[in-house]
Amino acid sequence: MTAAAEPWVSVEDVAAHLGVARDSVYRWVEAKKLPAHRVGRLWKFKLSEVDEWVRAGGAGEEHEGGRGSKPHAKPKTRKS
Repeated sequence: MTAAAEPWVSVEDVAAHLGVARDSVYRWVEAKKLPAHRVGRLWKFKLSEVDEWVRAGGAGEEHEGGRGSKPHAKPKTRKS
């Protein structure tokens, strides 16, 4: 017998698996190279590839610009 093949999952499944919004998954596919495969008009994923990408730091916040990063505010100083 052979081991069961890992199933393909949807954007919704990946978002639920990672605890993020679907929009984050789409942004990561486009900007941060989240491993994904286009099947017609749909994106499909292997959770093992997604997990490997996360462990390698792919979902980190330290990218330049973009919606996921926020500039650090300067501390306010009081004038005496």
